[in-house]
Amino acid sequence: MEKTTEPNQEEAPLLAGIEAGGTKYVCAVATNPTEPLLETRFPTEDPEKTIEQAVAFFKEAAESYGPIRSMGIGTFGPADIDPRSPGYGSILKTPKLNWSGYNVVNAIRDGLHLPVPIAFDTDVNAALIAEAEYGGGRNHRFVAYFTIGTGIGGSFMHDGVLLHGRMHTEIGHMVMPNFEKVLGHSTNVCPFHESCFEGRASGPAIEARWGVPGGELPDDHPAWDLQAKYLAAGCINLTAVWSPDLIILGGGVSQKAGLIDRVRREFHEMSGDYWSLPPLELYLQTPVLDQMAGIVGALTLAQRLL
Repeated sequence: MEKTTEPNQEEAPLLAGIEAGGTKYVCAVATNPTEPLLETRFPTEDPEKTIEQAVAFFKEAAESYGPIRSMGIGTFGPADIDPRSPGYGSILKTPKLNWSGYNVVNAIRDGLHLPVPIAFDTDVNAALIAEAEYGGGRNHRFVAYFTIGTGIGGSFMHDGVLLHGRMHTEIGHMVMPNFEKVLGHSTNVCPFHESCFEGRASGPAIEARWGVPGGELPDDHPAWDLQAKYLAAGCINLTAVWSPDLIILGGGVSQKAGLIDRVRREFHEMSGDYWSLPPLELYLQTPVLDQMAGIVGALTLAQRLL
């Protein structure tokens, strides 16, 4: 647990945020979303153990900084993020063991015994909110965000408003070509679809294909040329469907050194110069907030409730 700022009783209200990722949970409290007062992170395990750790953190934080006034949660998906739904706050059908049907919002409320308002959205929506407010999406009307990590998610914002349909977008499950035929094999880790973006290009897909996590592969490994093809194809599809001002590629996988430049080259080749776009260095970006985007977005969700 990291304490970053001394308590100041004149600062209020106290915000709580959770970046509920598929691999790790990040919890923080703050009065300013970009400056956490106290933060912790731990692996995402079974629901009860994970939420128990989150609740313990927030109870300790409240002892030091006073009562929590609101909370924002940006979660891995799929999730029920419709406040009008009886299942609001729940994780939907997921391959993550024991999480399907688990109501995160109710578990947090019950654990803290506090009637605080809680905003519940996807982790990628939270990250986009942060980038639009404080990062690369500022001063743009149409902003898109991909996150590439344990899974692949996508988010869209128009004039500062997140676009929600009947449920949240599922960019990770768009149909994706098989670029691996030249390798003589085919890797798709999605249990639901034969060939989708997440199944081909997520962190688990990289590990299944090459036998080690992507973080252990050298920068010049052929894995990254293949990964760039998949990410460029996703960006091409998004450009054709929505034509954003820019696309931000977040998540752990996208932070690999040199990968964004490979993606830009592949995008240029695939696009055939069909679209009139800004320079690709401006159109395809990595997050300005880097790995802080998720938790800053969760805290911003909390702030918007007040």
